[in-house]
Amino acid sequence: MNEDNAVGRVIAEIKATAQAGRPGDRLPSVRDLMARHRASPVTVQAAISQLAGEGLVEVRPGRGSFVAARPEPVAAPDLSWQAVALGAGRPYEELLTSLITVPRPEVIQLSSGYLDPSLQPVEALGAALARAARRPTAWGRMPVEGREELRTWFAREAGGAFRAGDITLCSGAQPGLATVFRGFGEPGEVVLVEAPTYLGAVAAARDAGLRVVPVPSDADGVRPDLLDAAFRRTGARMFYCQPLHANPHGAVLARDRRAPVFAAVRRAGAFLIEDDWARGLTVDGVEPPTLASEDTDGHVVYLRSLTKVAAPGLRVAGIGARAAAGIRLRTARALDDFYVAGPLQEATIDFVTSPAWRRHLRALRVSLRTRRDALLSAVATYLLDWRVSVPVGGLHAWATLPDDVDDVELVTAAAAREVVVFPGRSWFAAEPPGSFLRLTFGGAPEHALVEGVRRLASVRTALLRTGGGSTRERLPGG
Repeated sequence: MNEDNAVGRVIAEIKATAQAGRPGDRLPSVRDLMARHRASPVTVQAAISQLAGEGLVEVRPGRGSFVAARPEPVAAPDLSWQAVALGAGRPYEELLTSLITVPRPEVIQLSSGYLDPSLQPVEALGAALARAARRPTAWGRMPVEGREELRTWFAREAGGAFRAGDITLCSGAQPGLATVFRGFGEPGEVVLVEAPTYLGAVAAARDAGLRVVPVPSDADGVRPDLLDAAFRRTGARMFYCQPLHANPHGAVLARDRRAPVFAAVRRAGAFLIEDDWARGLTVDGVEPPTLASEDTDGHVVYLRSLTKVAAPGLRVAGIGARAAAGIRLRTARALDDFYVAGPLQEATIDFVTSPAWRRHLRALRVSLRTRRDALLSAVATYLLDWRVSVPVGGLHAWATLPDDVDDVELVTAAAAREVVVFPGRSWFAAEPPGSFLRLTFGGAPEHALVEGVRRLASVRTALLRTGGGSTRERLPGG
């Protein structure tokens, strides 16, 4: 303890002397410092070594210690030219980045695109990756379209509409969407989307130079009559949709709407991009078949990712299209990163063909149902005037807010209470018809969901007391 105090005293004296002196000035000798501070030679040498490491002291063997030369101050680099060179930012880039930003551990996530870590099959994935890494073939070159075994699995999961040769693997759904929009569209062309819809799809479409036109949807999915009208008015050749547990509102395309949707697509001579992101996340009832399984003439471009149903690090997805469309996808895909890493492909094959995959899906169904019910019960307890959908699957519930609540204002205030939630207007490609919130039940445990809702209620009450209300008219939509 005394030695520690002595080191501190020696360091303090040398620092004071060095800061008052000029570069090259001699510092007190080891003998003088030992005498003044009653310290051992080892203690004094330790103090000098520490300050030499900090650049304050220069040690000259045989001559003593001196004040080190101070480097000339370096002017801060002028990077302002980049703003001119880069030009305008890409559409939706800030919003999408904020959506996927990893929050601090103490924050309650009421809006998340991924499963809570406790629901992820990390042990099974780790074991599969370890086995894959030991296979020499995993480290060799891969076909651009991916390993045949994995493409066969994705084709089978799509309902038998595709063969392995129709499937191309990519590193998650977002690169898959970018490939489709870039490969099938020309800048300035129109792509139709549901309203609301996944904001990552809107961002990818706009980044490809496409004009995004929304088509209203309701609890039964996209409205076929309005879809048909939108095709006729815009001349669009693509329609992007999530027919199963649509993100953010959770709707499942009703059985009696499937045929009219197909009819509208066929009349327009267009592609229907089916984002089957939530397959495996149904908690009530039986999952309906894919739209791809009912497509006879090659209109459906099918996209299925494993990231949402397993773990964020399982960046593997399959995109399927038949005939010339499939060839176009493979060509566009090659412009990105050639192919998905071999060890990840091997590990994915190992995992999805093992009993661990089915065990994971069974356990996930039970856990998600429990968490959904906990979230809905908390909303019914603390936020009586909110209308919240009861999703039969997926990860999210869609809350319609009262007229006196603005989604952006509420979200901003909630962040100050360590609750992460996103405003509903982010999922609209045009002006939203009201205020909404996407509430995620799959990204946090039950107790955190309940506490998060309780804090939202407290924030809402505080806003009303302080005169906070609807700021909808002065905030931009979309």
